[in-house]
Amino acid sequence: MSRESIERYFTAFNAGDTETMLALVSEDVQHFVNQGEMRAGRAKFAEFCSHMGVSYRETLRDMVIFVSEDGTRAAAEFTVHGQYLQTDPGLPEARGQTYVLPAGSFFTLSGGQITRITTFYNLQDWITQVSA
Repeated sequence: MSRESIERYFTAFNAGDTETMLALVSEDVQHFVNQGEMRAGRAKFAEFCSHMGVSYRETLRDMVIFVSEDGTRAAAEFTVHGQYLQTDPGLPEARGQTYVLPAGSFFTLSGGQITRITTFYNLQDWITQVSA
């Protein structure tokens, strides 16, 4: 179930299907955003997804998923292909710039749901790309 949950999560992400993503995370999910604060709970995760959908259009490619033997931990490595649509406060001005970034996410799973998501990418690389 854990590999299937992670695959469904990323399929939903690529489809812009926030409802499916929300159904896959626990009510008390811990979402650790790259270079940001931890957001606790499904409602905060929903707010983050909504914000991201307005400011960015992203597709994740070259996906490789790793799952622990006991199915409680997972990781994924992928390449983000994105477009910066609307200026995010504190970041460079959005002008429809495109970017390509290597990234990864780490997960904890329990009871068939995702209870932790931690995502990493090189923010300075992204800033350099959208500032060019």
